[in-house]
Amino acid sequence: MHIATTGRLCLREFTLDDAPFVLRLLNEPGFIANIADRGVRSIADAERYLADGPMTSYARHGFGLWMVELLEGDVPVGMCGLIRREGLADVDIGYALLAAFEGSGYAREAGAATVGLARERFALQRVVAIVSRGHLAAGPSFFRSLPWARSPTRAGTSTGPTSRSPRPSPPYRPSSRRMVTRWPHRESSSRRQRTWRSGRMSRA
Repeated sequence: MHIATTGRLCLREFTLDDAPFVLRLLNEPGFIANIADRGVRSIADAERYLADGPMTSYARHGFGLWMVELLEGDVPVGMCGLIRREGLADVDIGYALLAAFEGSGYAREAGAATVGLARERFALQRVVAIVSRGHLAAGPSFFRSLPWARSPTRAGTSTGPTSRSPRPSPPYRPSSRRMVTRWPHRESSSRRQRTWRSGRMSRA
């Protein structure tokens, strides 16, 4: 199912036919080092990952991780989307690209579309992002490039990380940091509100 189109990309739901691509993506060195080793080593493993992960999320929540493809040629480049995880109260945004397509702005483009979907289609008031220690340099820059970070939290105050620590969440690494964005109710204000927080995560 088609989800969104940007200037260069298409976001759509995964199907089991995407298992070969997922097998490749989840075994890229960057994915294993900066996200996790999902133990996906075969097409059957990839199909199980898709069925138990993104496809189950679509059925339960209406959203999940989506395939990201180039509009020109329908070339798959990565995935991006919204994830509701056990042990985390908020929905978080996640993404991963094949190394061959990094550095071209595709992550920012897909991420901006995902933030728009969170706000407009799924009416989420808050979205978080988990950044691993290996991504602490690039992560904040990427997330601040998305639409939610372009407006101040309140008049005269720019957005940025604070020293406030989030609640521990068992599924995540102790070295991770969490970023948070919120939007006000439409009837209360036409100005978008953004709140960023960061802090060390720890196991319960």
